[in-house]
Amino acid sequence: MDRREFLQLTTASMAVLPFRQAGSRKHFLWLRPDLKRTPDDWKREFDRWRAAGLTGIIPEVYNGRHTLFRSRRLPVRAEWLEQAIPIARAAGLEVHAWMWCMPCNIPEIIQKHPDWYNVNALGESAATKPAYVDYYRFLDPAHPDVREFVRDTVRELAAIEGLTGIHLDYIRHPDAILPSGLWAKYGITQHRVHPPYDYGYTEYSRKAFKDKHGIDPITLKDPETSREWLQYRLDTVVDLVNEFLVPAARTGRKQISAAVFPGPSLARTMVRQDWGRFTLDAYYPMLYHGFYEADPEWVRLYTREAVRTVSCSPSGACASFMPAVYSGLYVADLPPADFSRTIQMAFEGGARGVSIFDAGAMTDQRWSLFSRAVVAP
Repeated sequence: MDRREFLQLTTASMAVLPFRQAGSRKHFLWLRPDLKRTPDDWKREFDRWRAAGLTGIIPEVYNGRHTLFRSRRLPVRAEWLEQAIPIARAAGLEVHAWMWCMPCNIPEIIQKHPDWYNVNALGESAATKPAYVDYYRFLDPAHPDVREFVRDTVRELAAIEGLTGIHLDYIRHPDAILPSGLWAKYGITQHRVHPPYDYGYTEYSRKAFKDKHGIDPITLKDPETSREWLQYRLDTVVDLVNEFLVPAARTGRKQISAAVFPGPSLARTMVRQDWGRFTLDAYYPMLYHGFYEADPEWVRLYTREAVRTVSCSPSGACASFMPAVYSGLYVADLPPADFSRTIQMAFEGGARGVSIFDAGAMTDQRWSLFSRAVVAP
C-alpha cells in the first residue's frame, strides 16, 4: 500500500484518528513511569502537565525486557498502564503506549530463538555480541516469526480500553553510524560504516537476497555501494510496519505513530530506516541537535524535511490530508534560552507540535518555559 492509497483509506476514519485533523498544535511527553508513585501522585502530575499545555503522554510500557501492562505473552513487571489511562483521560491527556520493537532482551527468547536476532557483516549475532550497549540485542525485521512476535505486542496494546494510540520505538536496524556527538562516548569514529555496525546479514536475509539478486550480501566487497542491498534492508522494516504493525493497531481502532531518526535522509544511512514510506498517523523525528553538534536551527531544517516527506507520496503527489509531525526534542542539556528557541525552531519548520524527551528532564523552570512557548497568548 503506498501513501496515496493509505490516505484515501484513512480519510473516512478521521473521527477515530484525530492526529490528522488540522488545527491547533498538540504537544507530548515521553515518560518512563515511576512505579513508586501513587494514583494521587499521577493525578497531580497529569493535571500539572495539562495546565502547562501538554496534550498527551507517551509512557514506556515495553522496554524489550518486561511490560507495564497486562500481557499474556511477555514478562509483566506491573499493570501500570491500565491504572494510568483513566487518570490521564480525566486530566484531558491522550495516552500513547511506547513500545520497543526490535531490541529483545527476554532470556527465554534469546535462548529459544537465536535465529531471530540480527547479525552484522562479521557474522556476529546481536544476541551474543550487541553493538554499543548490552541492550542492543536487535531482532531481524525480515524474519517471519519476528514480525509476528512484534505484531502480537501491538495487538495486545490495541485491545486496551481507553488507550489513544501505540507508539513504536527502535523500529529499525542497529545504528550503522552514530551521531557525531556520541562518538567520544563510545570511543569510535564513524565517517563511514564499519563491519561491526553493519547489520542485516542473518541467514534468512542472506538467502532471501541471494534468491532475488544472485549474490550473498556477506561476500560484497563494499556493501555500501550496493543499492540493492541497502534497499532490501530498508524494505524489510517498511514491510514490517505497513503489513503487520499498522493493521494490528487498527484491530483496536488505535492510532499508530513512531519515534524516527532525522530526515528520513539521515535515517536511511544511519539506521536503515526509510520512514517516509511508513503509513502511520504521526511521526516523531528525534531531533536531538546536541547529539549532532548542531544549534537549534538544525531542528528547523530537519522538521521541514520531515513535513515535506509526509506531505507527499513517494511518487511525488501531495495530499491535502497528511500525517502529523511532532518534533522530538532532547532537553536535558539545554540552557533556558536554547530550550525556548528549540521549540520555536520546530514551529518554524512546520511541526504540528513538539514531544519532549523526557519527563525526568523537566524541571519547574522548564515547565514554565514550555508553557510560555506552546500556549497561545
